[in-house]
Amino acid sequence: MDTAAAEWTATDGPGRRPPGRRPGAWCAALLFAAVSVAVGFRTADSDGITPVPQVLAFLPWLLAPTGLALLLALLSRWWLGTAWGVVLLGLLAWYIEPYGKVGDPVGHPVAELRVLTSNVEFGQGTGPLVAAVRREKPDIIFVQECEYECDARLKDDLSQDYPHRRAVEGGGSEGSVILSRFPLRPTDGVPGTMGMPGAIADVDGHPVRLQLAHPMPPIPGQVDLWNRELDALRDAATGDRGTPLVLAGDFNASQDHAAFRRILDTGLSDAARLDDADRTATWPARTAPTFGTQIDHVLVSRHFGADRTRILDVADTDHRAVVTDLTLHEGR
Repeated sequence: MDTAAAEWTATDGPGRRPPGRRPGAWCAALLFAAVSVAVGFRTADSDGITPVPQVLAFLPWLLAPTGLALLLALLSRWWLGTAWGVVLLGLLAWYIEPYGKVGDPVGHPVAELRVLTSNVEFGQGTGPLVAAVRREKPDIIFVQECEYECDARLKDDLSQDYPHRRAVEGGGSEGSVILSRFPLRPTDGVPGTMGMPGAIADVDGHPVRLQLAHPMPPIPGQVDLWNRELDALRDAATGDRGTPLVLAGDFNASQDHAAFRRILDTGLSDAARLDDADRTATWPARTAPTFGTQIDHVLVSRHFGADRTRILDVADTDHRAVVTDLTLHEGR
C-alpha cells in the first residue's frame, strides 16, 4: 500500500470522518443539545427553571441555531446528527403554529368596543400613549406600569373622554389603571406584586368583566412567583363564565409558555390570533418587529369576535401597544 492509499484509509475510509470535519460535528451537537432542552420542556408542557422560561419566550428564533447546526451536520457527513436536526426543525415548526381553539362567537352581535393595552415602562411612555389614545379612540384602556405621575397625567388629559376608571396606585412598575368610556363597577381584581385591577363595564346595557394582567416577569429567582400570578389570572378567568370577559395587559408570557397556555385553555382566545396577528412581537420595542416576542395580549371569552388587531409603536417605552376592535355577542 502506498502513502496516498494509507492516508485515504485513515481519513476517508468507510465510517470515518476527516479530522477537519470533526469540529463542525461537535458544534452541531452542542447547538442541537441546547435547542433540545427547550423543545423538550415545550413537549412536556412545562416551563422548567431558569433559563428555560426565558428561552421559551423566543421559541421561534430557535430555528436559526437549529438550521445552522443542521448545515454543519450535513457538511460533516454526520448522518445521525442530520436526523436529529430534522426532528428538531419539525417540532419547532409544529409548536410555532398558533395555539388554542378558534370558533365563532356565541349568539348575535349586540355591541362594539375598541380595546387598547399598553405598558408605559415606569410611566415614561405616558405622553406618547395619550397621543395614541387620541388617535385610535379606544373605548377601554388598560395601562401597566403607570406610576403616580402617569396616573395624574391620565386624569388631567383623558378624564373628560374617559370619566370611569379603576386603578391600583403605586410607584415604579406597581401602578396600573383601567380607563373606560363605559360606566364601571369595581371588582376585587387579582392580587399580585404589581397592580391588577378589575371591573365590570356596562357596555350598552350588557355587563362585561374587565381584568388587567401584569404578573411578575420570569426573571431568575422569581419563576415560581411568575407561575403563581399567572395561575391567579387563570383562576380569575374561570370565576364567572357566564359574563363576557376581556383580560388584557402585559402577561410577561407568550403562547410558548405552559402557564400562559393554561389561561387559554379556560376557553379564552387571543384577539391577535382571531385576527391573524399572532406572533407579532410586542417586546422589546427596540428590536420589534424584526426580533422579539408577543407578551402583551388582549384575551377574550367566546362572547367576542375580534377585528383589525394592530400592534402600535409607542415612544419611550420598551413595549408596543395592542389595540383591537371587539364585537360583543349575546347568547340565544
